[in-house]
Amino acid sequence: MKLPFLLSEDRLNRARFAVILVNPENQENIGLVARAMKNTGFSQLRIVGSEEPGPEAFRTAVHSSDILKRASFFPTLEEAVSDLNLVLASTVRQRKAFRIMTIDEVLEKAKAFPREIQIGLVFGNERTGLSDRELRRANFVFFIPQAVRQPSYNLAAAVLITLYTIYRQSGSEPVPQTAPPLPRKEQEDCLKLILKKLEKRGFMHATNREHVTDLLHDLFGRLALSERDRRFLTAVFNKGLGREKKE
Repeated sequence: MKLPFLLSEDRLNRARFAVILVNPENQENIGLVARAMKNTGFSQLRIVGSEEPGPEAFRTAVHSSDILKRASFFPTLEEAVSDLNLVLASTVRQRKAFRIMTIDEVLEKAKAFPREIQIGLVFGNERTGLSDRELRRANFVFFIPQAVRQPSYNLAAAVLITLYTIYRQSGSEPVPQTAPPLPRKEQEDCLKLILKKLEKRGFMHATNREHVTDLLHDLFGRLALSERDRRFLTAVFNKGLGREKKE
């Protein structure tokens, strides 16, 4: 017998979402994140820069200890997202170099891709959030609206709101789909090639390197590069911009 408050069909395919916590400091928050995942039907938990969950995490992970036991651990965020196709990162602060969207806008972007692609949801440290360098690992950056600037949402609350928003939309009508993005590592490798070409031609230099790098990560992240995109960009930067045209 189906319960009326459970969604009968998962059109967003929640199984392919991974929740990624970057340098979490509070073990209780880790447990509450696992509980939020269980409540909303998610199962992949990845933790960056932290050891295995302690007793405090298991205490707050009510009926969700299986998620903690299956959690994966990574030394860096780059490694944690390398096999994912689409990375969505949460921030509470305005950023100069990154376009910030609402969670609903980002989910509309995600629904445009095939249901098989792997998606990461990245949340930063409780005190500092995600740095600009960490946001470079994301395709899209989103925020959760709130009535006031401070205080920001607690980490576990931010994860719960995000997952519930996805859960709520899992039964919504699909939208036309586009080509699947490459794994994040391959997207990064393509961008490194472009940055190297720009530096070689003098467009990027010591005084603007960080700013240009942030801007390009934001731009090409939002493109969510497919294999066709990579072939085109590689050809443009290898051949079209490889040599100065002689008069």
